[in-house]
Amino acid sequence: MTSAHSKLYSDDVSLVVVIVDTNPFFWAGAALPFADFFGHLIHFVNSLLLLNHLNQVVVIAAGVSSCAYVFDSGNAAASGSPDVAATFAKASRKVEEFVKQDARDTAGNGTVAGGGAASLFSGALSLALCYIQRVFRSGTRHPQPRILCLQGSPDGPEQYVAVMNSIFSAQRSMVPIDSCIVGTQDSAFLQQASYITGGVYLKPQELSGLFQYLAAVFASDLHSRAFLRLPKTLGVDFRASCFCHKKTIDMGYVCSVCLSIFCKYHKKCSTCGSEFSRVMPDLNSMPDQK
Repeated sequence: MTSAHSKLYSDDVSLVVVIVDTNPFFWAGAALPFADFFGHLIHFVNSLLLLNHLNQVVVIAAGVSSCAYVFDSGNAAASGSPDVAATFAKASRKVEEFVKQDARDTAGNGTVAGGGAASLFSGALSLALCYIQRVFRSGTRHPQPRILCLQGSPDGPEQYVAVMNSIFSAQRSMVPIDSCIVGTQDSAFLQQASYITGGVYLKPQELSGLFQYLAAVFASDLHSRAFLRLPKTLGVDFRASCFCHKKTIDMGYVCSVCLSIFCKYHKKCSTCGSEFSRVMPDLNSMPDQK
C-alpha cells in the first residue's frame, strides 16, 4: 500500500470523520439534552461543508454494544439531493434507528449497563481508520483526513488495547485525532490519542455554546492550524490498563516479550505464553518510597 507520506494532499480540503457518543445511559443524565447536542453537531457539519465544496464529512455513531456509519456527505452529494434539510433529517432518523437497535443489542447480549457504561469507541475508531484508508487507496489526490471524537461517557478500561492500537495506527497514517469531551470527567484515552497524533483536546466549560467551541477550534483545516493558537492540554493521563482485570493502574508488571501489562505477578504471560522463573515482589505490599 502506498504510504500517506507519498500522497499528494490538498492544503485546505478536509475529510473529517466525526465519532458521536450515543450512549443512552450517559445522555439520560447529561446536562445537555441529546436533541440539543445533535442540533449543534448538525450545524457544525454543515459549516464544514460550507467552508469548501470539496470537504467531506462522515459521522459514526458509537453506542454501548455497536457502532455504525450514520452520515456520509459523499453519498449525499452522489445522490444529487440539493435539499440540505432533508439530508440531515435522514441522518437524524438513522441515528434514532441506531440508538434503538443498539439498545436491543445491549439487552440481548446480556451486557450489564448503567450510568457508568462505556461506549464502543474502539470499534468506532477502527471504522474511522478503515474509511480513511479506503480514501488513501482511492487515488493519488485526496483531502487531509482527521478524526473528531465527541465523547460523554467514561472510558472503558477493557477497550484499552484496541484503543491504543487505533491510536498508533492513526499516528502512523498521520491522521490527527481531535477530542471534545461533553461529559463531566476527562478521558485518559482521548488525552493520549490527541497527544500522540498531534490533535486538539478540549473540554468545553459551557455546553450550551457547543457549536461555538466546535466552529472555533475544530473547523479549521490542518494547514490553517499552524497559524492559529489552539487550546493545549495542560496534563495527560498516561496510566495504562492491566490486561488481566482491565483496570487502570499506577504500577504493574510488564511482560518482557510482548509488553503486556498486569497488575499482579504471573509466572506465565497470558498473552504470549512466556514463562518467568524469577519471583518478583508484590508491588501492593511494597512501602511507598519518597
